[in-house]
Amino acid sequence: MALLIVVVALVVVLVRSHHLSLLSVLVFCVLIPSVILHEISHGLVALACGDDTAKRAGRLTLNPLAHVDVVGTIIVPVIMVLSGIGAFGWAKPVPVDVSKLRSPRNQAVLVGLVGPATNIVLALVAAFVYRDLVPAHDKLGVLLTGNLSAQPVWAQIVFLVGYVNVILAVFNLIPLPPLDGSAVVERLIPDRWLPSYYRIRPFTLILPLALIVLSSLGGPGGDLLNHIFDPALNWWGRVVGI
Repeated sequence: MALLIVVVALVVVLVRSHHLSLLSVLVFCVLIPSVILHEISHGLVALACGDDTAKRAGRLTLNPLAHVDVVGTIIVPVIMVLSGIGAFGWAKPVPVDVSKLRSPRNQAVLVGLVGPATNIVLALVAAFVYRDLVPAHDKLGVLLTGNLSAQPVWAQIVFLVGYVNVILAVFNLIPLPPLDGSAVVERLIPDRWLPSYYRIRPFTLILPLALIVLSSLGGPGGDLLNHIFDPALNWWGRVVGI
């Protein structure tokens, strides 16, 4: 809790000193609950499939303190936003005991993919709200100038909820461990190879992080991420009406 208060105080100071824009703060504030809802959905589907591990651990709650990972939910997003790299983060993973699922190999795929599905639903809800409630002249201003900050703060928040959740959904569907899309790959791995795979899986977080850093530096990962994100963002833009 003390660290969270320090981070909030730091953000306030940076905003007042003009080292951090309001838009960056809004991205950070939208990212955290989006990631938390993503994680809760994993636990809820696991519970429906027979695994109550997340429930017993007290993780099926909207209380953000139960899901905050000091590194992934606070430090990494703040550093990335401040450095201009973008916004990326994660909540404390919801514990899932695959062996308790009624059909472990099949239902593990459902548990994995429900996170991105939750982000897609949030993105669509935000798109419809933005499309139907934001005045046409505000949308036109974004189209002509590309400046989201010209809109009212509430419209910026709605837009960012959709935009951030599209990014979260698409990024997590990349079939690269430990991202959720790897659940499909894991389903295709023969049973005899799974023990070895599970031993190396905890060390694979460096893979998506490296992809993001390469993208920010204009490396080969940048073009790859653009090819992945652009079709989804263009589709979402058509739903939004811009």
